[in-house]
Amino acid sequence: MDLKNVRRDYEQGKLCRESLLDDPMQQFAHWFAAAKDHPSQTDPTAFTLATVGADNQPHQRIVLLKEVRDNGFVFYTNYDSQKGHDISTNSRVAMLFSWLAIEQQVRIEGFARKISREDSEAYFYSRPRESQLGALASAQSHPIASRSELEARYHELTEKYKDQQVPMPQHWGGYVVVPERFEFWQGGRYRLHDRFTFTKANGAWTIERLQP
Repeated sequence: MDLKNVRRDYEQGKLCRESLLDDPMQQFAHWFAAAKDHPSQTDPTAFTLATVGADNQPHQRIVLLKEVRDNGFVFYTNYDSQKGHDISTNSRVAMLFSWLAIEQQVRIEGFARKISREDSEAYFYSRPRESQLGALASAQSHPIASRSELEARYHELTEKYKDQQVPMPQHWGGYVVVPERFEFWQGGRYRLHDRFTFTKANGAWTIERLQP
């Protein structure tokens, strides 16, 4: 497959130091709002989460951002999944938001830790009942013989808890990613993209421009 002629230029915007907010969390919120309001951006909450397993093999997958707190970014998952096992071994993670409709990307590096069970339950019971049952039915990341087996388990649980509250699995809940480094990327003409990093040291953020 020859893709040499599949190319585009990036001309929607520029990023300079003067336009950056001093707090990267505020800068993220500003860019997120623009991505959310853009008609061509399908789901700005979707991001790539990178983890590293005990064998030093990196793993990536798309997850959904569910909350931005003062100290970081919250997502939910099965703690017995591949990502959960990776984080239990190595809490260092990386996040990538790719908002190509507005020619922007945000990279975030830091560490993940579990949030409280109370906070996880509050979110779990805000989800549609079907999603609650799905979390209970799926042993995420583990092999299964067929989809029909998975659906049969789902329907069994649907019947079992027909007149009851669906119990939140013990192995399900949220993580907060506490950031230590950000990179804000704005596409530029001639592939001269604008890149700025925020790096935290001694409680303060240092901002640098990187070459594209």
